[in-house]
Amino acid sequence: MDENNVSATTETIEEISNSILDDIKKMLGPSYDEDNFDTDIKIHINSCFTTLRQLGVGPDTGYRIKDRTNIWSEFIKDDEMLDSVKTYIYLKVKTIFDPPLSASLLTSFENQIKELEWRLNVSIESDPKGGIVDGE
Repeated sequence: MDENNVSATTETIEEISNSILDDIKKMLGPSYDEDNFDTDIKIHINSCFTTLRQLGVGPDTGYRIKDRTNIWSEFIKDDEMLDSVKTYIYLKVKTIFDPPLSASLLTSFENQIKELEWRLNVSIESDPKGGIVDGE
């Protein structure tokens, strides 16, 4: 195997492991290969990006995913904020796509979502760049 093939394979593995769609799917439960719900999940993820944009998080022009090749660093580079963004998107998509049956668990998710929105908003107010990808 030549050096170019090794490099291409490594980049593909890194992109897959940073895939927005695949990360959210993994947290929701569907396997990587199962794509029956991809359209539904993408729609909900993109709705979250709209809300995050309104909170000031991410590129000024907005952001949307099209497939599993979209990676987190396209949306935000701030590593500290990225973990909150991932959790926020997961919780929002979970409550729409596969809401918990327990009312108390749903309330807990909703409270976590509100807290993450508040914390992300505070982060943006203290750092107006808010992890925006360079050049956007």
